Amino acid sequence: MKLTPIRHTTMKPILYSLALLAGAFLFQGCATSSHQPVPANPDEARAYFEVLRSDFNADKIRVLNQVMKLTAAEADKFWPIYRDYEKELAGVGDRKLALIQEFMAHHRAGTLTDQNSREMAEQWLQNVQDRLDLWKKYSRQISDAVSPIRAAQFLQVENQMAIFVDLNIASEMPVAGEKQKKK
Repeated sequence: MKLTPIRHTTMKPILYSLALLAGAFLFQGCATSSHQPVPANPDEARAYFEVLRSDFNADKIRVLNQVMKLTAAEADKFWPIYRDYEKELAGVGDRKLALIQEFMAHHRAGTLTDQNSREMAEQWLQNVQDRLDLWKKYSRQISDAVSPIRAAQFLQVENQMAIFVDLNIASEMPVAGEKQKKK
């Protein structure tokens, strides 16, 4: 089976803007340096997070539309599956964000130990596995309902976006066990 390649000239600017949005989306409240003040109140911070998530998801839908170019019949089958996927993916994202916040809290407080490092590493690996399991589950559903090619396109877009999100996370995270510099 030959997969249709995603044109780099089409995807590159779109994914670049998504990467910037992903960085803002994931690092509100947990980055070591922030360009915008993050609300101190947990309810306000959660509302801020939800607005960023909504913007990010709207951009993902735009990219999926541009890449997949679904027919009306395909769209009728694809989008309900995709909405279910996004609901489950939001839970994975929430757990990832909570884990990042926990790590950053330990880093800032200087309380990173062997035990909590081991636990967070296990949780991180489980989070990665949870995302892979979702991709497998929804790839099969899209393949069965729409087509294997459309499932492959879905995976390409999701993987490329996940890479950018993960790169943004990696670029902002301090090294485990590294002492925080005093300002």
